[in-house]
Amino acid sequence: MPAAPAGADAQQTGLSAWANQPVWHELETGFGAGLNFLRRWRDWRADVHRPGRLFYTAIDPEPVALAELLQAAAGEPGLSALAQQLAAQWQALLPGVHRFVFEREQVLLTLCVGQARDWLPTLDAAVDQIWLTSPEPVAGSPDSPDSIDGTDSRSGATGQERDQARMLARLCLPGSRLDGSHASPALQAELIAAGFEISAPDLDLHAAADAGLQARYAPRWQPRSALRPRAAAAGRHAVVIGGGLSGSAVAWSLAQRGWTVELLDQADEPAAGASALPAGLVAPHVSPDDGALSRLTRAGMRLTRQRAAELLREGEQWAPSGVLEHQVEGKHSLPRTEIWQQAGLASSRVANAQQLADARLAPGTAALWHGLASWLRPACLVRAQLDHPAIHWRGGCRVASVQALAEGGWKLLDGAGTELARAEQVVIAAAYDSSALLQASGLATPPLNPLRGQISWGALADLPAETRALLPAAPVNGHGCFMSGTPGPDGRAAWIAGSTFERGAAQAGLKPADQLANRDKLLRLLPALGATLAPAFEQAGAWAGLRCTLPDRVPAVGPLDAQAWPGLHVCAGMGARGLTLSVLCGELLAALLHGEPWPVERKLAQSLLASRFVKMAPGRTA
Repeated sequence: MPAAPAGADAQQTGLSAWANQPVWHELETGFGAGLNFLRRWRDWRADVHRPGRLFYTAIDPEPVALAELLQAAAGEPGLSALAQQLAAQWQALLPGVHRFVFEREQVLLTLCVGQARDWLPTLDAAVDQIWLTSPEPVAGSPDSPDSIDGTDSRSGATGQERDQARMLARLCLPGSRLDGSHASPALQAELIAAGFEISAPDLDLHAAADAGLQARYAPRWQPRSALRPRAAAAGRHAVVIGGGLSGSAVAWSLAQRGWTVELLDQADEPAAGASALPAGLVAPHVSPDDGALSRLTRAGMRLTRQRAAELLREGEQWAPSGVLEHQVEGKHSLPRTEIWQQAGLASSRVANAQQLADARLAPGTAALWHGLASWLRPACLVRAQLDHPAIHWRGGCRVASVQALAEGGWKLLDGAGTELARAEQVVIAAAYDSSALLQASGLATPPLNPLRGQISWGALADLPAETRALLPAAPVNGHGCFMSGTPGPDGRAAWIAGSTFERGAAQAGLKPADQLANRDKLLRLLPALGATLAPAFEQAGAWAGLRCTLPDRVPAVGPLDAQAWPGLHVCAGMGARGLTLSVLCGELLAALLHGEPWPVERKLAQSLLASRFVKMAPGRTA
């Protein structure tokens, strides 16, 4: 376990430096047992002048076991209770980025699982404090093309140490601090060359290495920065169009950062569209190559689960039930890499005999168990996110077009040309209607495609006892899905089956044929239950909604063209995964606007940017 970096004096200096700051970002190069993060969290809670939001980014090649994390915290006053909160989320830590949120999303830990030499070049959010707690040197990277191997005859530094110093300096603002328990004299010399001033008597680097390094970034030149700039939220106003999962998630993320948000929707009540689905699943996509959609859904599942635990009533509005995926036709198999085989590391694994039995599936059936998945009532999450003092809901407002203002910002007009609102920033999150709105405004639109879906449902109380005995213990998906015990549209405990997937249909009306399609899907998903439940489909209720998708299967988030249409954003195209991805997309948009650490890998975040569909603004030439 690494020693505490820089001691009590550095901690107190950090407390005075962060006083009354709206945002404070710290980076630790070796998370270890998490003690430094827990101490900073404890400091944040105790400080009346604490920053509005504390971001803490940590890198670790192999996260500690849960028992070690709890044991380390037990030896220091005030850390055990915080460690218990962290422990509740300390699972499924595959290589990649994992976001943990605490204190109503005011304390955010971003854990990068992997080597520092791989992660440091990918970070692009400014850092106020660095804790150098890992002795690992950082090897040459694509961001350091002039790195060299071997030893510098002037300082004794290796090319790796030079790269490490430069990459740390790249993340700093003038005045940023660096404290560490691991810094060789050669590395300290390179830090000085990179612009750091080291606090040590007579710059005795060997003495400083023994005492613990303390430094401040104070370059004698004007540094060139490729970091995303921070943006103040105070006094900022945004309008969000669309009152479903996407719009409410965006509104919540902005309101949490100090924005005033108006949310306009054509319906009279929130969650009137596809988000009115009685209940749905928050579950991951899996693939042999662990592609972008698989990693996005894992990140989205973690964030949605955390927000549901914060805002919703467990057992009534959501439940961390886990989900069994029946691999019908053998699709959606797990990666076969060694890391996925390690016990307890992945949240998805091959279902065991008991889990198959609980779903009334035959022994040996190909199936996966997603332990962090859950069921959730979308409308409940929408309303909970809108229940924020900085969010102002306006129903019955059909926005027909948006127009750029000469002085900057946008105004929103109805069909008669009457102004509904104006704001510096506008986010269009109206699902498939986003396309028509953008086109009516003379703006380019992502290639959104409608996706209609219909579910079948019935009251559990109406089922015969022999049918209720076959109900699975947890939700099952893989060819449509089935869940039971969740509230139905009439509020009674229900069974829900479906849904259908009809591409190209732009209306969400009910179709009797879809009831039969859902029945047939259930016969393949859960054969024993499907055969027994088949007669109930004749009298079953139905609900239909309209989603939208994009050709590359991932959402479009952020500005379509930041230069041509500054302040205009979209958040749409989640398909049937709005419950899993909407919270993540809201956080991605907020991170983009504020220069915050990304909640997923940088390249993964950039792959969602809506600008990927707008190659050239109208009127431009190549």
